[in-house]
Amino acid sequence: MEDSSNQQLLKRIASLVSENKELKNKQRILTETNNRLINELKECHDLIEKARHEYIAMTDNVYQQKRFETVTVLYVDIGLVSGTDASSNSSEYIDKVYHFMRLFRKIAKKYSLIKIHSIGAHFIYAGGIPEKNFINPVTVTLAAFEMVSVFETDTFNNDILKLSIGIHTGGVTALVDGKHTRLSYFESESDTVYETSRIVALCKDNKLTLSATTYELVKELFDCQYNNNLLPVKNNKKLELFNTNGIKSEYAADEKRYFPNHQFRTQLMLIQFRDLQEVILDKLEKELPSHLYYHNVKHTVDVVTQCELIGWAEGLDDHQLLMLKTAALFHDAGHTISYSNHEARSIDIAREMLPKYDYLPEEIEMIVRLIMATKLPPKPYDLLESIICDSDLDYLGRIDFVPVSNTLFAELQVQNKTLTLNDWNMMQIKFISSHQYFTDTGRRLRNVKKQEQIERIKQLIED
Repeated sequence: MEDSSNQQLLKRIASLVSENKELKNKQRILTETNNRLINELKECHDLIEKARHEYIAMTDNVYQQKRFETVTVLYVDIGLVSGTDASSNSSEYIDKVYHFMRLFRKIAKKYSLIKIHSIGAHFIYAGGIPEKNFINPVTVTLAAFEMVSVFETDTFNNDILKLSIGIHTGGVTALVDGKHTRLSYFESESDTVYETSRIVALCKDNKLTLSATTYELVKELFDCQYNNNLLPVKNNKKLELFNTNGIKSEYAADEKRYFPNHQFRTQLMLIQFRDLQEVILDKLEKELPSHLYYHNVKHTVDVVTQCELIGWAEGLDDHQLLMLKTAALFHDAGHTISYSNHEARSIDIAREMLPKYDYLPEEIEMIVRLIMATKLPPKPYDLLESIICDSDLDYLGRIDFVPVSNTLFAELQVQNKTLTLNDWNMMQIKFISSHQYFTDTGRRLRNVKKQEQIERIKQLIED
């Protein structure tokens, strides 16, 4: 009996030894296979990285890497409501996700957002590319609220889905087709995109969570509250977060405060004015003739600034200030085409460009009227025309009158070689003596100095 037990034990041990050898052999094969796959994977990564760099530099730099410092990333996540059985609703869930994907794509297009990534029910959009602009934090937040509105009201939802949206503003790198200014590649692993994806994890259902960077850029227009959570991200950074429930009530067109009213539009266009100003000043810098020593970029900036200052003092509202500043920005743009009758050329430029910046036809006509008001001699018919006329000739009553008037003299000499300094001084006395400021602010601030200028010029005239 004992011998039988020993034999069975020996057989068992022999079987285990055999199995152990077989397992060791399989382990060796798996280890070799694993090492081979690791090497192959490394080679693939190296090839992908090499291909990426070659792609960036290919075909005589047709594609160029471009850095955008202020881009707002919108990360959208559609999930199932807590307690919903994913397995029993998988087909319905997928149908609903694709339904909202299509709706969100339309909203993104409306606000000029670029889709940069999508995996399953996660969508990433960006504003401020491929053309940079100052309004993208606001437009991205508006797009997000419109997505929330559609999500809440669409009957296809059927209460099994939840929506999480995170918004973050920062720098990104893109690969741009320079010929067509078309976005071709986006650095989706950038810190800005990564940090936005982390923000989504702390979002409440159907709510928007903003980074502190985005908050600072939209807080004047949206109702925001500090989120007490500090979000840890890479490089030992911690992001401050804010929740937003909607547009501020004074700027909202609906009860839920998801959609903007006319006052909101004005505020947005005042922000957008910075984009327009950058374009026009760059145009003047590049295209104005070099002999325009007075009618140059500095003069345009000066008139825009004075319009804003006098406009505030005269009690204009934000929309009137926008119209006035826009007219001031364009009023001398016609000098890039013609010195004579430049106001008409300025109007042509304004009519061509302003529709691209969402100015309404009636607003463009108001701006046209204000530009024509600067034609000498000034004959304003209302307060806005009076302000732009006073701003255009503000230097007549300022302490820098002499150096400014010298630039105008040098400019006129190019047009009329026979013009002497004596002739110029007599022309100035005649012009300043007949000139008047039309606004209370202009008369209060500049009339006293203007009389001093006349006396100074009289002393320079040779008998």
